[in-house]
This record gives sequence, structure tokens and C-alpha cells, in this order.
Amino acid sequence: MNKTPIQNALDLLGERQELPAGTMHAVMNQIMDGEATPAQIGGLLMALKLNGETTAQITEAATVMRQRAIKVEVDKTHLIDTCGTGGDGVGIFNVSTAVAFIAASAGCRVAKHGNRSVSSSTGSADVLEAAGFNLSLNAQQVAECINQFNIGFLFAPAHHGATKYAVGPRKELAVRTMFNLLGPLTNPADTPFQVMGIFDKRWVTTAAEVLKELGSKHVMVVHSADGMDEISLAAPTHVAELKDGQITEYDINPEQFGLKLQPVDSLVVAEANESLALIKQALTGHPGPAADILALNAGAAIYVAGQAEDMIRGVKKAQQIMQAGTAWQLLQDLSTYTQKQVLA
Repeated sequence: MNKTPIQNALDLLGERQELPAGTMHAVMNQIMDGEATPAQIGGLLMALKLNGETTAQITEAATVMRQRAIKVEVDKTHLIDTCGTGGDGVGIFNVSTAVAFIAASAGCRVAKHGNRSVSSSTGSADVLEAAGFNLSLNAQQVAECINQFNIGFLFAPAHHGATKYAVGPRKELAVRTMFNLLGPLTNPADTPFQVMGIFDKRWVTTAAEVLKELGSKHVMVVHSADGMDEISLAAPTHVAELKDGQITEYDINPEQFGLKLQPVDSLVVAEANESLALIKQALTGHPGPAADILALNAGAAIYVAGQAEDMIRGVKKAQQIMQAGTAWQLLQDLSTYTQKQVLA
């Protein structure tokens, strides 16, 4: 009996053997065509986890997801995503979502990929919905948002429908798998610039390597020593930076950017409205740890997208934008615009 790609992969992984090139490509197509059983999908994810997912395997899987995605077609100039993996267990407010509006106010074009909360108290979709966003826009309408406002929200389930076959097995396994990495690697607008927070330091270099293979131009992949998938105020943050085709690794801390090392306990939230309240406070010029952590992460995004010469200048630009209230006004304006959009 001829075996399917996923059955062949399970055979090899069960024997601790490498998967030949192209195997994950075939397996992901089988999964996304609905031709793999839940047991096979769950078995594959655990076998990959136990063997250790490789750069090549993740790249092939991400390539298929990108090919299958409903694309958002926009000019790639200064086009950045700030989507992270989530799942860091720290539970602070939606930093990457607020960062997206600061970056857009700095002249970056932002295709913010995101979803509802899976493992944290609130996901990017949850906080935007609390702010009044209509999440039901089609790809063309999202592109219009980016063209008119420098920012649009790409709600992952609307663009990656074929991943639905893996949802059940992932929930039943209740452990982190390769799919936790794939979301931020598969932006439907194919953003060439990215700041990607990640839940585990061991994946920082791998994620940068995958994004290099996928054609990204300038990327910072970050994970802080206190466990956050953000640049932290409370601890050093490890960075893998892809620039000019080269990946370099280093650590940064807030004091390098004129900010003090401080705890983030006050930034922990229980639900979306609490997150939105902290975002509003920071984006309307109120000083404090929320504004400081946004300045750090937005500074990185502004630098990566090419709107500042270095991260120090990016941080200063972010601080000026928050003081002026520009990003909060942008959030309100975009929310109002999305409410007026009706699906064709």
C-alpha cells in the first residue's frame, strides 16, 4: 500500500531520521487539503516537537501557509509586521498592537497580523474589537486601510482558513508545537520588515533564519530574559537581527535607550478593556512603564522599517509620537473607518 506524505513523515520521525527536502511541503499541503486525520496531525506535531523542528522544516511549512493565504496586496515600501508568537505566560497588555499604531504614525506601513487570545489574557483581535474595530474586512478592504492610514489589521482566521484542520489536534494536545511559530512567519502581505517576539529563546535564531529564507529584508526577533515575547523593561532582551543578508545576535537593555530598568507588574491585565485602557494612557502622552515599554518596542519597529537610522533614534521618535497623541488618534480614526466598511 502506498503511504501518504504524512504517513511517510511519521515513519521517518519515529525512527529519529531527517525528513528529506520537500517532505514538509507535501505534508502541509495534505493537512491543509483536509486529507490528514486528526490522529495523524497530532502525531506529526508531537514527533516534530520531540525530534526538534529544523529551520528547513519550518520554512517549508511557512511557505505552504503563505501560498495558501488570502493575500493582502500592497506596496512593500517600509511595510512591517509587529506580530509575535504570544504564549509567554507573563500576561501584560497588548504591546505589539499599540506598537503598530506608533510605527504607522512614524511613517511605517503596517500590516498587523494577529488573532484572538489563545494562551494569554487578551489577543490583538480582542483589544482592537474592544476599541470598536470591525474585524470582518476582506483582503481588499484591509489593503485600503494600509493605503489610507498606513495600517491595517490582518485577522489570521480570515486569511488562513486551511489551517482549520489542525485546530482540533492542537487544542487536544495543549502543548506548544510548530504551529505556535508559524503565525508570525506567515503574514498574508509578505512584509519584508518585521519585529517578532518569541516565547522561547531557543527559537530566536531559528525564526531569523526562516525569515531570511522566506525573503525578509530587515528583522529583529526578540525574547527577554524574564520570559516575554517583547523587548522588556525588566530584564535584558536577546535579539537576532537579520540585516543585509546577515544575522547577528546580541543583548539589549532599556538603559541603552535612556530608560530605566523597572518591573512590569503594573502592566499585567486580565482582559481586553484593561489592555485598551493602558494603551490609551500611554498613547495620549502619560509617562510610566506602559509608555516606556512601547517606546522600546516601537523604536525597534521604526528602525527595522527604515524610518530611523538606529533604534536609539527610533525610541525618541516613538516618544515624540506618544507625547503628541498621534497614534491614539490614528487608532480611533481607523476604528471608525472599519465600522463603516460593509463586506461586498
